[in-house]
Amino acid sequence: MSDEENPSTPRKQSLGSVFRSVSASMFGVQSSKKHAEDFGKGNVSSYVIVGLVATILFILTVWGIVQLVVSVTQPS
Repeated sequence: MSDEENPSTPRKQSLGSVFRSVSASMFGVQSSKKHAEDFGKGNVSSYVIVGLVATILFILTVWGIVQLVVSVTQPS
């Protein structure tokens, strides 16, 4: 019997699934069904690591955009 046929066997979530869940939750568009699935199947450490990486990337992106705008708008 495969994992798909036996719902009592927990399946690990893929890294892509964890990233999509973290991204959706950062923007506040996570469905309640997916939220419940994350709590049922997810591993806390993978969500923490992906969440930290996503947060750092977001901060660096905003910082980079600000640096670009400041350098373009400064008179020479």
